[in-house]
Amino acid sequence: MKQVLSLSLTLLLAAAPAVPQQASFHATTTLVNVNVNVVGRDGKPVANLTREDFILLEDGKPQQILSCDFQHLAGEKLPPIEAPALKSRPAPTPASTPKPKLEVTQARDHRLIILFFDFSSMEPAEQFRAEDAAIRFLNTQMTTSDLVSIEVLASSLDTVQPFTADREALITSIHKLRIGDSSELASMGDTGADSQDQSGMFTADETEFNIFNTDRKLSALQDAARSLAEYPQKKALVYISSGVEKTGLDNQSQLEATINTAVRANVAFYPIDARGLMASAPGGDASQTGAVGNKLYSGAGQKSLQDSFQNQQETLFTLASDTGGKALLDSNDLTLGIRQVQQDIDSYYTLSYSSTNKAEDGRYRRIEVRLAPRLASLHARLDYRKGYYASTTFARMNSADKEALLQQAMESKNPVTDLPIAVEVDYFRLAKAKYFVPVSVKIPGSALVFRGKGARQATALDFIAQVSDTAGKPMSAVRDEIPLKLDTATVGEVTRSNIQYDTGFTLGPGKYRIEFVARENGEGKIGTFTAPFTVPDLTSGGALRVSSLILSNQRQALKQQIAAAKNGKKALAEDPLIDSQGRKLVPNVTRVFRNGQTMFAYLELYDPVHPQTANGDPLPMVSVAASLAFYRNGEKVSETPASHLSRDEAQRDAVVPVRFEVPLKDLPAGRYVCQVNLIDEAGRKFAFPRGEFAIVGNPMLAAK
Repeated sequence: MKQVLSLSLTLLLAAAPAVPQQASFHATTTLVNVNVNVVGRDGKPVANLTREDFILLEDGKPQQILSCDFQHLAGEKLPPIEAPALKSRPAPTPASTPKPKLEVTQARDHRLIILFFDFSSMEPAEQFRAEDAAIRFLNTQMTTSDLVSIEVLASSLDTVQPFTADREALITSIHKLRIGDSSELASMGDTGADSQDQSGMFTADETEFNIFNTDRKLSALQDAARSLAEYPQKKALVYISSGVEKTGLDNQSQLEATINTAVRANVAFYPIDARGLMASAPGGDASQTGAVGNKLYSGAGQKSLQDSFQNQQETLFTLASDTGGKALLDSNDLTLGIRQVQQDIDSYYTLSYSSTNKAEDGRYRRIEVRLAPRLASLHARLDYRKGYYASTTFARMNSADKEALLQQAMESKNPVTDLPIAVEVDYFRLAKAKYFVPVSVKIPGSALVFRGKGARQATALDFIAQVSDTAGKPMSAVRDEIPLKLDTATVGEVTRSNIQYDTGFTLGPGKYRIEFVARENGEGKIGTFTAPFTVPDLTSGGALRVSSLILSNQRQALKQQIAAAKNGKKALAEDPLIDSQGRKLVPNVTRVFRNGQTMFAYLELYDPVHPQTANGDPLPMVSVAASLAFYRNGEKVSETPASHLSRDEAQRDAVVPVRFEVPLKDLPAGRYVCQVNLIDEAGRKFAFPRGEFAIVGNPMLAAK
């Protein structure tokens, strides 16, 4: 039996089947495929080479080439289709019988091109332009060697047409795409918190976590690349979008993971900016809110727009350059980007060899390919992938190897996203130079693999986290193993929801970096997260001093938590998210709520001014007014009545806890900004901490 794995090159692992009632002998062979372009000095592919004409080394050691297969790609263009077939736009039809998938053997001697339409990033006009360019390419530029597939990212990722050479089927599939579908998400791609929000950081995973952010687009590209790994040929994914805005390091991990997956699957990205050549008006056009204050006159507004535009295109350029593709930016002829694929992917050889290194250690192995010395007169240029990652079998590892695997993930510069995780880092002041930094990690239950028989099933979660200062010096660390032994009913609930792990550190003011690794021990899937964060000094300055803003939809008794750090009583007593009744406010890491849920908002105000008597003596009470307002598209949609707080926290001096509990049933689905309005009336100071969140429809309410 052979199983295909997605690595930097295609690996085939074959195991001998067990013979009934006899001893079983298992042999594992690692077959590696290397695609090699050989171009002569005339710029044309060199044909008629055999395996004896190549020399191949892995980590400097010669390897025996088992086969040499030439992929001949002809360049004859197909005749144009009649005009009436191009202009017809049939009405969308219900889903029909699934179209047959391209077999691996059928891909031989073909150029595999994926047209990936990201409708979630394009306005309707750009969707029209993208469709017309794709149809024009199919009608006038498609060759006899091309097999084309069509994928669309709207509310979800969908393959509307598997690989085919049938141009009429491809054009019909494009006509059936609904113009305007998910275009409302085009303005929701920014993942960063509001510039006035100091509530911490969060990143998204592959489920509901990334509905309104850039990670969703990058995850879709990663999924598309992963699904193509079974084909050993070169693949080109033409990503047609209106840019991908990346906010600093929030999306860097997912961007690198997407690129790594594409490299392993031998997929090159060819991004096309569907906006074409653009000129932006000062202050923006009518599609967005006008500049506020003096931004229009100082140039700050225009600079912000230009920075955002360049940021979007920079991500497209990175996707292309790091996978061997090319980006088409600032051009009104979008077909140029698709034709570039035909120019880059020409006839090539596929070399297969069985690696002499049988270790399943997951390490990177370098490949070098040369022509035999007798062919030096060809002066040929060779182009190929420079290496691949070896496979790993988690079940066969001993405890030491498993621990080493976690440490390697922690030290690796490449992110790992096999296990999707979302992380939020916050801060609360405990004393003058002492802050509690809670870390919340969310893992989709569907990513966990439970094993067992009968009514009980089990798995385990491993966590490593380390906080370092700007010089790289470790300041604090945590290592946890959380066993999960659940009954069958609870396992079903967990796999349909999420697991949240909470831990925390005690730090002083300063700038730090957190590195976090999580692993589920059913299949050994690992997820990593790394990002900088700042703990501000809340004892200096004249502004009103507040903690992070926590948004939550759940309060949970500590004894009911499935996964939590093994903290002592002192650590639990210092956690401001645990109330006097032993209930913990669980941060909503992804900031995604559903209609009908209740939002809990919590933050702390420090050092409020106490009113004074006529003699100048401070009174025991404080005078703080607080309300919670919700904004959508820059307009206030609701606000809670102002509450007046008059007492400090009983357990800690100079701390005023601010709590809100707001039903969300009256707010329609969409993206919002919540703003806490704080006024220290005695101190005549105010603050407006903010946080972004999204509301999605509740299927249970819709059914009613």
